[in-house]
Amino acid sequence: MDLAFFLPACFALNLTFGPSNLLALTHGAQSGVRFAFTAALARLAVFAPMIAASALGLGLLLTVSATAFTAVKILGAAYLIWIGLKLLRTRPDSHALGSPAPNLVRAARREALVALGNPKAILIFAAFFPQFVRAGSYWSDYALLGAAFLLLEGCAVTAYAIAGRFAARLASTRMHWLQRASGGTMVGFGLLLLLARAPTRAAA
Repeated sequence: MDLAFFLPACFALNLTFGPSNLLALTHGAQSGVRFAFTAALARLAVFAPMIAASALGLGLLLTVSATAFTAVKILGAAYLIWIGLKLLRTRPDSHALGSPAPNLVRAARREALVALGNPKAILIFAAFFPQFVRAGSYWSDYALLGAAFLLLEGCAVTAYAIAGRFAARLASTRMHWLQRASGGTMVGFGLLLLLARAPTRAAA
């Protein structure tokens, strides 16, 4: 197993701007880095069994079953669009990004549901990890890679939360525009997820 290649490639995946990292950015702007990181622990709690499922080969289900992929995709897209519309409809003077988030439990639930609603997450684990796993030490390698992924995911969450907090301080007089941008981007992610196609298995 070559960690020198895995770690930078994995961290690049962790840092990819998507709905989960947008939540970390938004939560960081709303209530600070500690709040955002604590909420994101729910995301890590979802990713851990996803990694285990991929190790067991269950990730292939979303590859071979168009129905399963489509069901998860539609549910995930609907939830992202709902979050985005809720952000867009929030009055600037009530829950702007610079004000405290309503509830840590609600923020953690958002993190968990967004992670669950993205079918490509488990496909990443199923397609990316096996490239670095040795047949003779399959389970220990998968466990090590999974632990490294979760650690790097925590680093990415912190980076986005810091960026969100910095942006909130920089644009303290224009919070409603920051909020509108977050909501619009979340809706965009939902629409893009609806357009996503299930990956096909490579020909032997």
